[in-house]
Amino acid sequence: MSTLQDGSGSSVAQEPVRYLVFSASLRAESLNSRLARLVASTITQHNGTADLATMEEFDAPSYDQDIQEDEGFPLGAEKFRRRLEASDAFVIVSPEYNASFPGALKNAIDWVSRFRPQPFNARHGLLLSASPSMVGGNRGLWALRVPLEHLGARVFPDMFSLAQAHQAFDDAGRIANVQLGDRLEQNILAFMDLVEAAKHYPCVKKAWFEYLGEQPTAATDRVE
Repeated sequence: MSTLQDGSGSSVAQEPVRYLVFSASLRAESLNSRLARLVASTITQHNGTADLATMEEFDAPSYDQDIQEDEGFPLGAEKFRRRLEASDAFVIVSPEYNASFPGALKNAIDWVSRFRPQPFNARHGLLLSASPSMVGGNRGLWALRVPLEHLGARVFPDMFSLAQAHQAFDDAGRIANVQLGDRLEQNILAFMDLVEAAKHYPCVKKAWFEYLGEQPTAATDRVE
């Protein structure tokens, strides 16, 4: 456990939180993989624990219920489930393919959704994207929210899309534009504050549902 300073100069304990961070691109040196590494570094700098993974680790054959019943879950799905369950929250940095998100990621989500207990349920998530385009992959993130929220994930309202990403990074792997870099950092910090509160201060659960306009009931506490 680390300590921070509050406004009066007194030490305030910061509770430990673990984040699974990965790029949804299979290409190792993709722009989204570069952004994922920057996110993991930022989390670590602010006293979080980042488990940086790759999409290749979670890749699996196309979902087939016959395979599931006859052979069990493929290794990629097992790894994805274990890494999710070992983390308090997840961060996905996803490219945009044809105005949506990659099929490999959807397939991984489909496999993992078949586990019981279903690990996306009630787990907080942050979505980011990077693209050479002017929209930065934002359309893909809106599509990605749908299956995750359907599975009960608490997807952070603010998403971050890095436009013209092919010229956005400096030689050290940071975002060259200072204002844009600050915006990314603040987005990550806001997410980290929420996850820490959700894990260590249960009263935030009621506040989260009230934000969504719902009441915390057995019906809204998703398990599938």
